[in-house]
Amino acid sequence: MDRYLSPLVKKDSDKKIVLLSGPRQSGKTTLAKQLFDNYEYLNFDASEDRTSIFKKQWRRDVECVIFDELHKMPKWKRWVKGIYDTEGNRPRLIVTGSANLDTFRKVGDSLAGRYFQYRLHPLDIEEAVTFWQNNPQEVFQRLMKCSGFPEPFLEGSLDFYKRWQRSHLDIILRQDFLDMYSIRSIKSIELLVDLLKPRVSSPTSYSNLARDLQVDPKSVQNWLTMLENIYALFRVTPYHDNISRSLLKEPKFYFYDIARVSDEGARLENLVACALLKRIQFLEDAHGYKGSLHYLRTKDGVELDFLVLTDGRPTLCVEVKMSDGNLSKSFNYFRKFIGEAQCVQLVLNLKREYDTQDSIQVRNLVSYLASLSSAFPTKA
Repeated sequence: MDRYLSPLVKKDSDKKIVLLSGPRQSGKTTLAKQLFDNYEYLNFDASEDRTSIFKKQWRRDVECVIFDELHKMPKWKRWVKGIYDTEGNRPRLIVTGSANLDTFRKVGDSLAGRYFQYRLHPLDIEEAVTFWQNNPQEVFQRLMKCSGFPEPFLEGSLDFYKRWQRSHLDIILRQDFLDMYSIRSIKSIELLVDLLKPRVSSPTSYSNLARDLQVDPKSVQNWLTMLENIYALFRVTPYHDNISRSLLKEPKFYFYDIARVSDEGARLENLVACALLKRIQFLEDAHGYKGSLHYLRTKDGVELDFLVLTDGRPTLCVEVKMSDGNLSKSFNYFRKFIGEAQCVQLVLNLKREYDTQDSIQVRNLVSYLASLSSAFPTKA
């Protein structure tokens, strides 16, 4: 399967180092290997490859050299900078890794002006429809059952997904987590992940989690940040600018592996969160926009699921419903705070799409996400 970032990564690799990050097994290495017929692949996790990397021994007559998990190498930024500055960009250099892009953003002066960065997400409805199967409903059902990670998605078997999921989490926690952090409380981290599953789509209380885990809230916050940094999950923070009434300040957490969420309604919201974040980060990485994903909710319970900011201004407000085609009253409450942002209510089981007099759209969820890029606004 072709991936949505493939042409961009190939084009940019002609000019600069490409840093390609994303969740483990989201397809980073496969994407990089498919771009060129003649390449060298070196994985820092493999002892033989690690020796070659330290000695700078690889073929120079190939089209591309792919360094996988290089962020685990001490002072890797300085090392890559040295290769680029002394040998140039031939062969091309692609660095892939399962560490969060925040790690790459800390490159600072080490690689300033020498790289482009991309974040590869698992499959969503639009990408799968474009490159795999032109049947949005079939794609949706498979995503909800098997997640958007390419291997279980393409296999399409629930039994296969469950077996894959168990090994996937084990690799993330017992390999990536331990490689990046000096923490041995893996059992507590595993329990934290389990505790988060029923909390998806709800504001997360660090104090409640800390009480359940019998640790202090600061430890919970640190662990959640670490889980974000290895792409196990991501947070959506509340939006509060220009809103006079006090809002809840607790973040929500969602999984990249959407099928991990057992509650169907929460899983549906998680699917939408993944699609929105993927689009936001694509616009950032490919086109230079600055985007962020938030939610709106007052202490009185007035809530809208998602608010997208583009270059600091509200551009898209989304409410997710399973089957309720009646317009959420929350749009009217928050409308004065979000300006001219496009407002959309996405309903899974919707009998009829319509627009209100004040331009709020009520749309079929699957159809809307299947063409998200065309509907997604980029300017306020």
